[in-house]
Amino acid sequence: MSRRAAFPAAVALASASALAAAYTAQYGFGLQPCILCLYQRVPFYAAIILALPALLPVLGRHWRAMLLGLAGLGLLVNAGIAAFHVGVEQHWWAGTEACAGGAAATAQLTIEQLQEMLSRPAQPRCDQPPWSFLGITMAMLNVPFSLALGLVALLGARRIANR
Repeated sequence: MSRRAAFPAAVALASASALAAAYTAQYGFGLQPCILCLYQRVPFYAAIILALPALLPVLGRHWRAMLLGLAGLGLLVNAGIAAFHVGVEQHWWAGTEACAGGAAATAQLTIEQLQEMLSRPAQPRCDQPPWSFLGITMAMLNVPFSLALGLVALLGARRIANR
């Protein structure tokens, strides 16, 4: 692999690894993701979609740098989403309305709406992490991971642009 392809390859591979870990936790270990967990997956998909074309030598260096830079910015946004999720888990602030895990106000729902709501599986709450190790949750792990990967992508974009 050429040196210019190392950064996009690393970003795509690390993003795919993060998604693999999330899906392994969900389907292998039965840890159901809350809505914020699902939101945190989107920037990893975007980073893969942006980093893979940056591997193509037929694209000019400016296009490759731009794609990798966009991936880096998306990963930094993901670090922000994860940090927000950590705050919700720690009860520093409230989550989104969807974070209530289906426990939203039901006073104005009809009987049919309540029956339909009860027939669906409950959405996990964002403030109750399904897993932690020594008090460290997956959202807490995602903050530095996404931050570091975003910075690596931005560094790679800069190096590609300056060649």
